[in-house]
Parts: sequence; structure tokens; C-alpha cells
Amino acid sequence: QVQLVESGGGLVQAGGSLRLSCAASGRTFNIYTVGWFRQAPGKEREFVAGFNWNGGTTTYADSVKGRFTISRDNGKNTEYLQMNSLKPEDTAVYYCAMANRISSSRFPKDYKYWGQGTQVTVSS
Repeated sequence: QVQLVESGGGLVQAGGSLRLSCAASGRTFNIYTVGWFRQAPGKEREFVAGFNWNGGTTTYADSVKGRFTISRDNGKNTEYLQMNSLKPEDTAVYYCAMANRISSSRFPKDYKYWGQGTQVTVSS
């Protein structure tokens, strides 16, 4: 099993920045794919960014490309999502997720492990 604990959400004005963290513990040795998702009220959970260890590839949703950056601290087993130039439409609960799959995916159903979510609210 893998446990994920997120932190870093909060309230920020439009144009501001936040950095989300996702600390992983447990059986992480065969985790190949990491993803960040978000879910706004009344909407489906959507892909934000992802990293795949197998190919070393990083992918972003078009809506966040150029503003968000995914990174990691291997020594701390922690993933980060740096969010800059935030917009009110970025307001959502943000989740990190991990999977054993060796290829990237933008679909929530492909991820086995999920964090508890952290609220990000961007005021206009």
C-alpha cells in the first residue's frame, strides 16, 4: 500500500502562487506514474499534470501549461505542484495520485492511490 498526504492549499488572490506538496510513504518502490488532479464543485475530476518515471515525461493540461510545474524531491519521497499566475477558474480541490502503471495517463480511473485533497481558492 501507498499513503499520500497533501498540503499547501489555501486562499490566494488572482495572479498569486501556491505550492502543493504530496508526501508518499509505504510501498513506493514500484510507483511509476504520478498525477495531479482537481475537482471543482459540480464538475468531474480533471487531470492537471503528470510525471512518468518510465519515460521521464511530464505532461500538463492545456489550461495550466506555462503556469504550473510538477517536480519531486526523491530523498523526501515528495511530489510538488508549483502553481503560478493563478486564476479564479483554478479554484478546486486538488489531489495527488500515484499508480504502478508504466505509461502516463490522464484518467483518474488509472490511478490506484489518492491523497485526501487540498482546497485551493483563488479570489478575483
